[in-house]
Amino acid sequence: MSGASTSSGTSPDKGLKGGALGLLSSVVVGVASTAPAYSLAASLGFIVVGGTLAAGVKAPGIVLLAFVPMYLIAVAYQELNKAEPDCGTTFTWATRAFGPITGWMGGWGIIVADVIVMANLAQIAGQYSYTFIGGFGLPGVAALANNDLAVTIAGLVWIAVMTWICYRGIEVSARVQYVLLGFEVVILIFFAAFALVKVYSGNAEPYSLIPQWSWFNPFTLDFGQTIAPALLTAIFIYWGWDTAVSVNEETRDPGKTPGRAAIISTLLLLGTYAIVTVAAVAFAGVGTKGIGLSNPDNSSDVFSAIGPTLFGGGPVGTILMTLLGFSILTSASASTQTTILPTARTALSMAVYKAIPERFARIHPRFLTPTWSTIGMGLVSALFYLVFTAISVSLLNALIGSIGLMIAFYYGLTGFACVWFYRRTIFTSFRHAIMRGLFPLAGGLMLLAVFVYGVYNFSQPDWLTDANGKNVTIFGIGAEAVVGVGGLLVGVVLLIVWRLIRPDFFRGRTLPRRSDDLVLSPEGTEAVFGLPDSRMPATVIAPDFSNLPPGERPVNAETLEPVEEPAELPPSDPDLPREPRD
Repeated sequence: MSGASTSSGTSPDKGLKGGALGLLSSVVVGVASTAPAYSLAASLGFIVVGGTLAAGVKAPGIVLLAFVPMYLIAVAYQELNKAEPDCGTTFTWATRAFGPITGWMGGWGIIVADVIVMANLAQIAGQYSYTFIGGFGLPGVAALANNDLAVTIAGLVWIAVMTWICYRGIEVSARVQYVLLGFEVVILIFFAAFALVKVYSGNAEPYSLIPQWSWFNPFTLDFGQTIAPALLTAIFIYWGWDTAVSVNEETRDPGKTPGRAAIISTLLLLGTYAIVTVAAVAFAGVGTKGIGLSNPDNSSDVFSAIGPTLFGGGPVGTILMTLLGFSILTSASASTQTTILPTARTALSMAVYKAIPERFARIHPRFLTPTWSTIGMGLVSALFYLVFTAISVSLLNALIGSIGLMIAFYYGLTGFACVWFYRRTIFTSFRHAIMRGLFPLAGGLMLLAVFVYGVYNFSQPDWLTDANGKNVTIFGIGAEAVVGVGGLLVGVVLLIVWRLIRPDFFRGRTLPRRSDDLVLSPEGTEAVFGLPDSRMPATVIAPDFSNLPPGERPVNAETLEPVEEPAELPPSDPDLPREPRD
């Protein structure tokens, strides 16, 4: 096995630029990956409408409820990252916990989700590029936002530009994110403040509403008809914070900083989404006409619907609307970039462990970034975008739901992997029982339920309709289910092919299973419950003592009995395959 694992953890040296990112940079990358402005613009209307019955003013409660599994899984990421800060994240951890097949599918879930969302992000970035430029007195340019060919060309350009930035280095990527995210957040907060001031000052619209605390209680709604379908959309708006963990090998203090960044990112997103959602519901109301959030004509972009009424006409209103549109453009473009980052690093890790062709492990000698993985992500995303656009632009609307299935799949898998990886030490302290057991398990079960519910409903032929009221289906099955489940099934086929060609990874030779069963003596330590990252956990010691610090004494984490003699790798566990020696 190459590399030893400790709590601050080391993984095989992949050649990435270590120590390039601090906590602030990691948080910026994590938050930017979720594309807050774009996510709210494209999803808030669907959250309000819910399913068969509308969520209405309870939309803030749905947003709050969707945060719960995201936070619980962020805790799982934090805990697993302490044991092994590997840029493969779910791929590496699920392999360690459950074995190579499950781990490979976890890695594929990340890759296919990112490839699918790139098409949607590119479409939005392309449209808003023309809208923003056209806002400077160029109506002909603004009209191109409705031209499919022009939008596709602009979207491909955005994919190319962001792929190039990711190729040039992680520090360049982080600096770009500071600018893009900073502008986006400022505009979102300004939008919310402007709307709330109008509401509370009595200068809003007749249909505007005064915010109530009851808006944050979604449990008065029907679960099957409203909460569950609304959650499928709401979970999407939080997705992306795990990018902060996928760049762990390029972060200072990789065992602590990425986990903290993941937790902080989810909390910042909750605050931002709660404020903006309340402001939008309060100002626009939840009616089915005009700018009401239940009006289906507004669902694809609630900000563009609300903006003209909120900001008014004249030069000032035009400028504010242009800035609001630009925030969605920067949001989509920033997320395009930060979507490439985790995919390239997941592919890099899979290649290092020989789970995919090893050429994807190549690193640029100067920029210290994945070369084949980064460029490959850009090319595959561009191809996927072209294929979907050529078939039907309406199919792009099916992507958000299918991505929700992918999110539930690999986030949920990470939660279960955390519980199983730490199964031997989970009850050694109250903190471990909560942070490594209860929270990850609850998050995993919640997302499993979302996945099952989503597959059933998305497969219904009439679940998604286009602008003309026609059902959007593939082979007579709801397009969202076909894209989501079909994406995972493609992974199964590729897994089988690669297993026949190169079986080493699947035989546990390059990344064997293990659990957290040997640790340094915990003398003088005390378990502490708290977040984020309250304390460093005990250091995991390799069974052959290869990473045992001089003068330290290893103990068995289950019995706390001293371990005097080293053992062969991997640990003597009848459930685990032995790693062949060279």
